[in-house]
Amino acid sequence: MELGAFSISLAVADLDASRRFYEALGFVVTGGDADEGWVILKNGESTIGLFHGMFERNILTFNPGLTNGMAKLESFTDVRVIQERLQDAGLTLTTTADGEAGPASITLTDPDGNDILIDQFF
Repeated sequence: MELGAFSISLAVADLDASRRFYEALGFVVTGGDADEGWVILKNGESTIGLFHGMFERNILTFNPGLTNGMAKLESFTDVRVIQERLQDAGLTLTTTADGEAGPASITLTDPDGNDILIDQFF
């Protein structure tokens, strides 16, 4: 099962301080809106999202339909198909996707309490 691009979404206390820290590690801001409390940074194929005031804990994020280089794939497994496969495997989802196509997301939590977001943009 292909989950798409991987990134980590960090819940940060100080967006500017966190951005400066990751820039010192070689990350470059490639997206987001600091005025809205979030930025996306990349270093090669690694992606980190910094989010202030949007959620309480860090989240492992997968984006079906995207490569780690953020290129759109022509063919990918829809999040609703991933949802069905995860439920068939006996996993409990925290949130589920509705509809038959288009943007949607699901969430679940691993055995150690780590939140996982599978977020399809298109």
